[in-house]
Amino acid sequence: MSVPELERDTAVAETVSSVAAKDSPPPRAFRPLIMRLHFYAGILVAPFLLIATISGGLYAIAPTIEQFVYSDYLHVDSTGPAVPVAEQIRAAQQERPDLIVAAVRPATDPGETSRVLFTDPSLGESERLAVFVDPATAHSVGELVVYGSSVALPMRTWIDQLHRNLHLGEPGRVYSELAASWLWVIALGGVYLWAARYRTMRARGTTTARLWTLDRVSRGRNRTLSWHGVAGIWIAAGLVFLSATGLTWSTYAGQHVSDLRSSLSWTTPTITKALGNTPDSAPAGDHGGHGMTHAAEPAANITAANVGRIDSVLALARENGVTGKVEASIPSTTDTALTVAQTRQPWVMANNSIAIDGATGTVTDILWFADWPLAAKLSAWGIQAHMGILFGLANQLALVALACALVSVIVRGYILWWRRRPTRNTMRPVGRSPARGAWRRVHPAAIVAVVAGAVVVGWFVPLLGLSLLAFLLVDGVLGTLQTPIFSSAVSSLRRLK
Repeated sequence: MSVPELERDTAVAETVSSVAAKDSPPPRAFRPLIMRLHFYAGILVAPFLLIATISGGLYAIAPTIEQFVYSDYLHVDSTGPAVPVAEQIRAAQQERPDLIVAAVRPATDPGETSRVLFTDPSLGESERLAVFVDPATAHSVGELVVYGSSVALPMRTWIDQLHRNLHLGEPGRVYSELAASWLWVIALGGVYLWAARYRTMRARGTTTARLWTLDRVSRGRNRTLSWHGVAGIWIAAGLVFLSATGLTWSTYAGQHVSDLRSSLSWTTPTITKALGNTPDSAPAGDHGGHGMTHAAEPAANITAANVGRIDSVLALARENGVTGKVEASIPSTTDTALTVAQTRQPWVMANNSIAIDGATGTVTDILWFADWPLAAKLSAWGIQAHMGILFGLANQLALVALACALVSVIVRGYILWWRRRPTRNTMRPVGRSPARGAWRRVHPAAIVAVVAGAVVVGWFVPLLGLSLLAFLLVDGVLGTLQTPIFSSAVSSLRRLK
């Protein structure tokens, strides 16, 4: 399409939009406002969204990929019954006698390795050292650094940190929070604009009007716009879901989410690990202590004793309904119970846990997922779905497809902008923005409601509020540059030169 044709189509589109706005009921007066917001957010925030989308798609499929990349650590060829878990832990301790064991994830499937987890002071936050043990022979097959409650292996950890903070640490998390803050705004704004365009075209009897299907007749910019709108409306719900769940991990909005959940008693409950009866708490005149103060027992001895009890603790957990793939903690203090918790696995909708006094074999606490608040359950399911864990490979493929669709929407959005960009008028460096003066067509009460809503949302999602304020300032500056007085002054200066 040539530049004259493009300028003619743009002028016609703006005239149609202007006429439709005048003839439409008051709610349609918001369309130019949403168009401007969608335009600026798409231009300025889309690069952050693009990075988050690509890295997020890679992270979603990473659990499956790491099964092949680290197959030598995760799988063994030996067969036969598993040796006691305590023996597997001692084999791992022989590999790393310099570290104190913290937990174990026993193998449950044939050909799978057990993971013995160590606390390593030299590692970063939420990182542990995992020694992989053949459960049939109790021989170590290697060790790797794992991350988080999902014990992600190094490749997935690297992708996770790229997605989370671009490997820039805490300051880098601003990028991902900015992307998550704007994703739902851009998605819902796009749905509104696409639906409004469809209604206008249907009202005018346009035969190429499409809402859910691609217009295969049109060419050039209209074909690109059709793909941008149709793909966007199909994935909008998924984008809102990713935005909402992603914000729960963010620095600023995430803190507000945590505060809100705490105030409404929606927080995730935790199991009680503390034990009340410890040797050091015996009275001074107690016959068992012969009236003497007990010396603190070395942590290594306590850990060794708990390792020896681990098989009976796991058996007691199974008797009480905590079965399947679990992680059993191994404390190094006498006042802490051993806990056995079901790990997050595909198609497992509940994660129960149990606390057991290893010295007495007494169950001290049980936390059933069924007793969690509904909001805590939804949050847990949402996070697992966001990570690609909840429904296994199907979940991962759905997230990858969503990421590919979003990349195509972003790229076509930039193509639309590129075809609309100025080629001769340097007063519009980012292209012709949508029509101005929309506030004059909105009822004052509606303006007050919109501003109040923006303030509340901007406070709850701070990066959204600050960047929205920046957009308004940029828009005001560009509006000033496009006024007839300013344009006339610039033209006069050019003639003087």
